Amino acid sequence: MKKITSFVLLVLGSILLITGCGTDLMNTPTKRVETMLNNYITLDSEVLKDLDETILSDTTMTSTQKEEYRNIIKKLYQNMSYEIKDETIDSDNATVEVEIEVYNYKKIIDDANNYLQNNQNEFLNDDNTIDLEKFNDYKLSELKKAKDKVTYTLNLTLHQIEDKWVLDNLSDTEISKLHGMYAL
Repeated sequence: MKKITSFVLLVLGSILLITGCGTDLMNTPTKRVETMLNNYITLDSEVLKDLDETILSDTTMTSTQKEEYRNIIKKLYQNMSYEIKDETIDSDNATVEVEIEVYNYKKIIDDANNYLQNNQNEFLNDDNTIDLEKFNDYKLSELKKAKDKVTYTLNLTLHQIEDKWVLDNLSDTEISKLHGMYAL
């Protein structure tokens, strides 16, 4: 009986220790960044909501093209990898340096734009203007073929609010890196 009581107390103590410290272990700048990046990789509902809002605001693509683009970006998110390089804490502020690897969509878009410049006749309307829908179809077909990846460094900043680390809003540069669209 004494062995069972000791075992139960040991298990209960372990559970209390783990759950009591669990929130503190998750409340670090690095853990907050990891959570954010994992939300992209796992296609968290908030990530998809933000993606949908961004795509809906685009006026250059058809609804079919928007859906294709959404799937292309989802593929990018799911195939992203990252490595935390450093964490610096200064009082209530922190910076986490993380290296991400994503598809190099910037190169594909640049190549598509160069192709357009050299082959405009393939994308002309009857009135000799560029058929944007046709060109968007071309870019999307090229993005779907993405295999080459690029590595970027993000320096994500956080601050503490009521003893909880909160990730600051991502800059346009950080967002373009997450989307593989940053010009090196």
